Amino acid sequence: MIDVLNLALPYFGLIFLGYACGRLKQIPDTGLAWMNFFIVYVALPCLFYRIVAKTPFEELANVSFVAATSLSTTAAFFIAFGIAKLGHRTTPEATIAGLAGGYGNIGYMGPGLALSTLGPQAAAPVALIFCFDSIILFSLVPFLMEIGGGEPRGFWRSVVFVSRRIALHPFIIATLLGAVSAALHVEPPVALDRLMQFLQNAAAPCALFVLGVTVALRPLPRLAWDVPAIVPVKLLLHPLIVFFVLAWFGPFSASWTYAAVLMAALPPALNVFVLARQYDVWVEEASGSILIGTLVSVLTLTSVMWLVQSGRLPVTPF
Repeated sequence: MIDVLNLALPYFGLIFLGYACGRLKQIPDTGLAWMNFFIVYVALPCLFYRIVAKTPFEELANVSFVAATSLSTTAAFFIAFGIAKLGHRTTPEATIAGLAGGYGNIGYMGPGLALSTLGPQAAAPVALIFCFDSIILFSLVPFLMEIGGGEPRGFWRSVVFVSRRIALHPFIIATLLGAVSAALHVEPPVALDRLMQFLQNAAAPCALFVLGVTVALRPLPRLAWDVPAIVPVKLLLHPLIVFFVLAWFGPFSASWTYAAVLMAALPPALNVFVLARQYDVWVEEASGSILIGTLVSVLTLTSVMWLVQSGRLPVTPF
């Protein structure tokens, strides 16, 4: 357990360090703009490119794994969506709530944590989960916002808008370029590869610190009952769904199963708040779900890591 804590606590430590700095030094969040740009458009794309490019291409063509994890994430999304609707939330509000229940911190926190816990063999499942979870959820959100009246676009304009958002997202582009490099066995020049390695190493620390600062700058309001009800969907129910659905679609190797469960056990992503602010719905609740989810995940995620590393989590429940 000490080894697991030594592995997990630095990740949470960076988040809470950012949170403490955000509380102690009241710098406007506009000061985070360049840091966010660096993380999203420079550092994390290098991380995903190098992860995928160094993975054998045949491992990336795992349709059953993609289907299982995508179905699980979609199920968690709609369970949280349904909980919010039971609380008489509007469709746009319930959409952001669904995002909090289904979309974990798979960009900022997931790759570093999974690779540190499981080693290089986790690279392929982590890349696939990130790519396809992002495509599904970044497609669902604008579509449901359109249905709920959150965006005044026609159907075809919405289709074009969603398609552009997916096709031009830097994470998706980097992942696809990595897949092409893996398929063609392309090796970048040594100097360029070292530069990308520097940027890759900077991605997780910067992203986790910024996550903490961003949460600190958001006031924690008195939350309605649906926020505490949705956080367990993300932290507990989502990894359980993944565990059982993988067994149904599998079998898969231990490293792939464990990587998927770890990614599902991550707390709600910062993008939940970003999209809430973009659509101006469920903003305070999104901030609260990220803060509460991150705090509670110190216990839940660390427990999952311990089960994985100690071998107490079986590869299949059946």
